[in-house]
Amino acid sequence: MPRKQTLTALATLAIGVAAATSAHAACLSDVQVAEMAEHYAARTPAANPEGLSDADGACTRAKFNSLLAQKIGKVIGYKAGLTNPAVQKRFNTDRPVWGKLYEGMVLANGAAVPATFGARPLYEADMLVRVKSASINHARTPMEVLESIDQVIPFIELPDLMVQAPPKLNGAGVTAINVGARLGVAGTPIAVPVTRGERYAMLDALRDMQVTLTDGSGYLLGGGKGSDVLEHPLNAVVWLAEALQKENITLKPGDLLSLGSFSPLLPPKPGLQVQANYQGLTGAQPVRVTFQ
Repeated sequence: MPRKQTLTALATLAIGVAAATSAHAACLSDVQVAEMAEHYAARTPAANPEGLSDADGACTRAKFNSLLAQKIGKVIGYKAGLTNPAVQKRFNTDRPVWGKLYEGMVLANGAAVPATFGARPLYEADMLVRVKSASINHARTPMEVLESIDQVIPFIELPDLMVQAPPKLNGAGVTAINVGARLGVAGTPIAVPVTRGERYAMLDALRDMQVTLTDGSGYLLGGGKGSDVLEHPLNAVVWLAEALQKENITLKPGDLLSLGSFSPLLPPKPGLQVQANYQGLTGAQPVRVTFQ
């Protein structure tokens, strides 16, 4: 083929590739993200962010978080989501995602919350940890994480999937909506032990604990075990710290970190009382929420 024809063919191919690429979704526009933030504030379903790549989801999350910071306030921590293989399967992905937690999102134990706290409200058994040292940014094992935190906190997360069709969300779509961060109820903190032997015992307990959700009559609503979250719940912190560093975010003392779900995501209803129990974890007291 003559050189001129070859260049013409390559140019045509490039145009075709560009057209095909543009046919796929990209990072949501500023206008689209502003509309999403308006729906979040109004607790009404937003349009699904469909066809996003992981990069598109991260870009959209950054824009969305910028608006949330203006409306809600400062960041108090981060959440790792889709850390449970069963939940990953629900969203057709094989990797975790992360979002930001803002002031006012974490409520006190026993809180009464409207069942319509979000556009697509759910509840799940979760856990928080509080960062003690910046060394957590370099933690690569559960023990190194434990040495860098000072509290483990029972937690019922109250996420809001906030879109018109949550079943259509994939991992990138969950990322785009800040992993559904809305509210959560924190229980009594458990101090991390001082001695190494006690820390090993806590590590084993976190891995082996049975986490259950029960209603006001004691009926079992759902649950799981500690190892359902990345084989050990503190592995979620290892993953989260590494993921944040890729976006030049460094964890600092006082940050609260949500580790992910030990249970299915369940819909609330008015009058329902929910209690999360952490059987086998020494010092763990139940955490409760009532839906109005």
